[in-house]
Amino acid sequence: MSSADSLNDNDTLPVRGNKRSSPFLVLAACLMVFAAAVGTSLLLLRPTTLQIAVGPPSSDDLKLIQALAQSFALDGSPVRLSVITTAGPLDSIAVLKEGKADLVVARTDEEMPEGTESVAILRKNVVVLWAVAGAARKAGKQTRSKIKGIGDLPGHRVGVVGRTQVNVTLLRVILKESGVNPEKVEISQFNTEQIAEMVRDVAIDAFMTVGPPDSKITSEAIVATARIRGEPVFLPIDVSEAIAARHPLYESEEIPGSAFTSSPARPGDKVETVGVNHLIVTPRALSETTIATFTRQLFAARPSLAKELPYALKIEKPDTDKDAALPAHRGAAAYIDGNEKSFMDKYSDYIWGAVLMLSVLGSGSAWLRHYLRRDERKLNTSHRDKLLATICLARKTASLEELEALQAEADDILRETLDRYDDGAIEAADLAAYSLVLHQFHHAVVERRAALGEPTANLPRMRAS
Repeated sequence: MSSADSLNDNDTLPVRGNKRSSPFLVLAACLMVFAAAVGTSLLLLRPTTLQIAVGPPSSDDLKLIQALAQSFALDGSPVRLSVITTAGPLDSIAVLKEGKADLVVARTDEEMPEGTESVAILRKNVVVLWAVAGAARKAGKQTRSKIKGIGDLPGHRVGVVGRTQVNVTLLRVILKESGVNPEKVEISQFNTEQIAEMVRDVAIDAFMTVGPPDSKITSEAIVATARIRGEPVFLPIDVSEAIAARHPLYESEEIPGSAFTSSPARPGDKVETVGVNHLIVTPRALSETTIATFTRQLFAARPSLAKELPYALKIEKPDTDKDAALPAHRGAAAYIDGNEKSFMDKYSDYIWGAVLMLSVLGSGSAWLRHYLRRDERKLNTSHRDKLLATICLARKTASLEELEALQAEADDILRETLDRYDDGAIEAADLAAYSLVLHQFHHAVVERRAALGEPTANLPRMRAS
């Protein structure tokens, strides 16, 4: 039976299985979107691991950083720490210069690579200067120290705890700003294991340490001095404010009374001195988001860390002023100043840009597709017009054979039209218009068959409208 005979009065054009609406294609597209969403989520939620260099071994700094790394891991934090143990701050900075560390624990006055910025203050160190008050033996004679202030240091030797050059440099700055020629003061350096040896050395009349006010190393050195050499005399740095003004890496501080021992009180009253910060630093180029997240985690973990390591409470926020000697990293500053950007704040421009671009691409793609298929649409219009002309011929045909030929031609047009619809060359609206024309052709064929005397039994049955 021909296509015209197979259509009833109220039938519309039969529609083939459309490739564009195939459930398998829809399912595949959904799976691809789901896989992309999962992959993106895993990428965004994957923790970032930062390498942090700290030393020396067994120091409070190392213990604190190790505890911090463990805390981040247990809490499943988005930023984790991998600890690199070094011999000390100088070695840690060398690791930073080599690009093998993202974070470093070091003093403000250490020589750091260009572009290094602060993240947090681990503690504030203060300079403690004291002289011996007991008898000493020089050139075979018994004498007593007459050092009561920094101005009395010329001609004497000062023992400095710490092998790094930064302590010696700091002492020279203090001497020079106090009006003392540094060349007239001898300096001997000792490591922390040589404190007893330093105190017993009668050639040394004064001592210097740099550490937190409650430093055990400083307290032990002062107690040892009192036991071996007599009650110490603390030397105030009266020009601390001038030093801080001329040397921004240092600060003016005060050592409170009884800071080292309470019975007897050492010192007996507050002592003016110079301070220098112990920091976590990082390169300026490190991600703002990563450092902001790390800073937030650091201060969130501080109370819990303090239960095991009381000195964790000394962690402070860095100076966020733009003119600071060692400026805060923009990520740390964003967290401290409350300007940390949310996900939408950071990526909204990109998201809307992507949406706009996709929209433009979609519109462009649709236009291009429409343009490339213009010949097929013209051909479809031509077929539709040809089918309209066939309606007139069907009503005038003189034989059933001619009518059969017209029906065969309509079958060919129908087949080609459906193929073009499946390929997306024509739209549903075009197919609906074609369906209306084909419906009229069907009626014309039925009427002409009846007029030519074809038996009623051979005519297709009409459904009640």
